[in-house]
Amino acid sequence: MKNIIINYFLLILVVGVSLNACNSDFLNTKPLDKVSGDAVWSDQALSEAFINDVYNGIRDGILDQMSLDCQTDNALYSFGKQDVNEANVSPSNLGTVKNTMEWSAMYQRIRATNIALANLAKPKFDNKTVSDRMKGEMYFLRGYYYNQLLRYYGGIPIIKSAYTLDNPDFGIARNTYEECVNAIVSDLDSAALLLQGKTLDAGRATQGAAMALKARVLLYAASDLHDIPTAKTKSSVIAGFSKPELLGYTSGDRKTRWQKAKDAAKAVMDLNKYGYKLNLSSPTTAADGQQNYINLYLSRNGGETDGIFLKYYIRASPDDWGSWFPRNNMPNGYHGWTSSQPTQQLVDSYEMMDGTKFDWSNPTHASAPYENRDPRFYASILYDGAQWKPRTPDGAGIDPAGQIQMGFYEVGTGGGATTPYAGLDTRNSTIENWNGTWTGYGIRKFMDPDPALVDMSIRQEVPSIQIRFTEVVLNYAEACLALGEEAEAKTWINRVRYRVGMPAITESGAALVTRYQNERNVEMLFEDQRFYDVRRWMTAPTALGKQAKIIVITGKLKSGKTVSTYKYSKDNYTYSYSVQDLGTGKENRKWDDKIYFLPISRDEVNRNNKLVQNPGYN
Repeated sequence: MKNIIINYFLLILVVGVSLNACNSDFLNTKPLDKVSGDAVWSDQALSEAFINDVYNGIRDGILDQMSLDCQTDNALYSFGKQDVNEANVSPSNLGTVKNTMEWSAMYQRIRATNIALANLAKPKFDNKTVSDRMKGEMYFLRGYYYNQLLRYYGGIPIIKSAYTLDNPDFGIARNTYEECVNAIVSDLDSAALLLQGKTLDAGRATQGAAMALKARVLLYAASDLHDIPTAKTKSSVIAGFSKPELLGYTSGDRKTRWQKAKDAAKAVMDLNKYGYKLNLSSPTTAADGQQNYINLYLSRNGGETDGIFLKYYIRASPDDWGSWFPRNNMPNGYHGWTSSQPTQQLVDSYEMMDGTKFDWSNPTHASAPYENRDPRFYASILYDGAQWKPRTPDGAGIDPAGQIQMGFYEVGTGGGATTPYAGLDTRNSTIENWNGTWTGYGIRKFMDPDPALVDMSIRQEVPSIQIRFTEVVLNYAEACLALGEEAEAKTWINRVRYRVGMPAITESGAALVTRYQNERNVEMLFEDQRFYDVRRWMTAPTALGKQAKIIVITGKLKSGKTVSTYKYSKDNYTYSYSVQDLGTGKENRKWDDKIYFLPISRDEVNRNNKLVQNPGYN
């Protein structure tokens, strides 16, 4: 039987070869599941598809399950300690690196931009308007992805052509920080020129996006961390590094760098295309201020005019992890995962409505810490007693009011028989107890407030804000501060504050800089700013070198008050608030100056022996 089968297959092979022998195209067949490079760049639609895919390097943007703020004093990640926070990273242990700044992921996208730009230099389809727009998008994305690497690692290899198998050497050294800034700015200038006047679909790069990203790049370049003479005085690790030019400017006029940052931001402002309610001459009401801030981060009801570069999501696309933001970050009492949790440090950074600093030593503040605060607090944080959405059916009978329950309370009769009751959003919840908050807080910002969206299997369509106009305004104000132009800086900082109902700031000098830095953190919360800001300001040792703080809340029934179903009520309860350090078993935070720049993977260094490792990791 075995010989019959072999002979049968030999007969088929011979017949097959004979039948194709007279066909001269037999060896020229094309795979049916792939498109050749020549075909891609000869067809406008296929070229467009290639360009679209390059955008996927943005991934989840700022709406990842783990906010980058979890590696700062703003937040805690629920599902595991962060090695970056414990200064426990190394070339062989990178810790959690988000995919939008991971070395190989970014270079994969950079290679795609290089391929596109090489083919679009002499496009094979006849539509110059479209090919110029595509080139502009690729210049922007190349600059964007390079900047993701630059602000995370310092100087990186700048590659402007796609490697092929014919390349004799795949090793390439890191460019200096200054060279990287110049290359990125050049790409963004090219993008802005090519995209000027072009009409693009939502979510694509525009002239304004290129100009705004340039302003961000130049602001970072002017900051303390990247001025090596300044950085050396603040960090012995940087002072001892033999290649400081990889980390910043070793010479040159720093004032000129600040002026370039200011001019770049002002150029965006002068476009008069963006901005939301920044023309107020006095604070709006607290209620309107809260709604204005919600409109901004939802990019709707006028707030979308603040967006310059955004990533959009659709419910029909399950691969877009950013659309799962509610499931990943809603409280466990709603069957969410409470993944990224605001810390008490963040909550304390919100001012009182009159602009004074919140103070736990003030008895009025301490007895009612969630009253009379900056309207952005109520728009951004889910705290004990906050009114939120209706509960899912299994929680509606326990909490018919739809209020956040982060504490431990009594039910029964005060002064008589009482029973302890753990809030539905604590780690002792009767709904789900495995994924509750450790800090006593949850995220509200970027959550679609639609009360119908409480089923965690339903994704939302709130976009991820990659760059917005308010950042440009704050960048402009910061550059003005550095140049001694305090009046101009305060004018624009106060416009941001008036929009949310907060009073003007009046400080000067170092106090004004400190106030600005807090304002930037509160306004840009969970937008991937804090991680980089405290580093470039070189305030990280004090800002990040402390254990995360949490809140423990108890509600004791007042004498004679009877409650069978818990609801937040100061009439029925006396509430107490205890600020504590997060247990060291969960995360033991500390600062080490090597964390100013993160390590390059050992595998990358092994593949490319020309790479110099960042300071503190050898």
